[in-house]
Amino acid sequence: MPTEHASVRVVHKPWGVSDLKPWSSIDGTDDAVGELWFDRVDKNVPSPALLLKLLFTSQPLSIQVHPDDTFARAMGMANGKSEAWYIISAEPGARVGVGLERRVTPQQLRASIRDGSIVDLVQWRPVEKGDVIFIPAGTIHAIGAGIVLAEIQQRSDTTFRLFDYGRQRELHEDDGVAVANAWPLRSRHHPTRLTAERTVLVASRYFVLERLELPASSSWALLADPETWILVLDGHAAIGLAAASMGQAIFVGGGRTSIEVGVNGLTALVAYPATVPIGSLLQRLGEPSANPPPPAAAEIAQLAGLAAART
Repeated sequence: MPTEHASVRVVHKPWGVSDLKPWSSIDGTDDAVGELWFDRVDKNVPSPALLLKLLFTSQPLSIQVHPDDTFARAMGMANGKSEAWYIISAEPGARVGVGLERRVTPQQLRASIRDGSIVDLVQWRPVEKGDVIFIPAGTIHAIGAGIVLAEIQQRSDTTFRLFDYGRQRELHEDDGVAVANAWPLRSRHHPTRLTAERTVLVASRYFVLERLELPASSSWALLADPETWILVLDGHAAIGLAAASMGQAIFVGGGRTSIEVGVNGLTALVAYPATVPIGSLLQRLGEPSANPPPPAAAEIAQLAGLAAART
């Protein structure tokens, strides 16, 4: 099965940035870059279930909401859009909006969209490097300025804007009110450490997101599902035959793949479509006595219960 460098699609946004370093050498001086989308190199293969992105913000994004599977399919789309954010960096005072401060009626939500007071309804929270936020479909949300984040999501580009800071782009009042959960987000995700190297950041109905922290010059076997995405946050490694460093993404099409970690170690995000972590995902090579046992079934069962409760 393929192990390949993901292709990169540049998406220009009015709230983007001109300088993407150290994450990319792409120049956004003439047209600000807001997002980098990672995808399969071969456009003729079936579309993956997940979409991996990097986002760069110099201004706040719109306040928005995405449909769930039921609403999306009623509109003729394949699926809805639940997503998760991993904060890579955040300037002092940076914040995101997740859910509302209080429950409101559809009529009150519609009125807040029309007069702009939805900005004051959103529940804003400060963020810093390493924070993880899960955004179930239907959650009203926003990303503030001064943030670099990685996003993993169901593959969908359907967004209903509710407020756009005067940018004169179209708002989607009717659809937004129809799909929105007009209340506070019920729960927050708390990372769960499975082993010394693996931390589960999100386990949802649609995907699992993990952070790997592998020591310098170590060797590993990745026993991947048919769709596994790896985004390098720090360090470098040879993953299969693909050399990967900071800001680069690797697609693994399943099976056993080697990871040879460089002299500076490797920190990476790993995402795959599943509801619980793969217990045998990562195995250390060459040091049997130091090879930790796979995560206990009870730990994985607990994560499965949390995933069910959050969807």
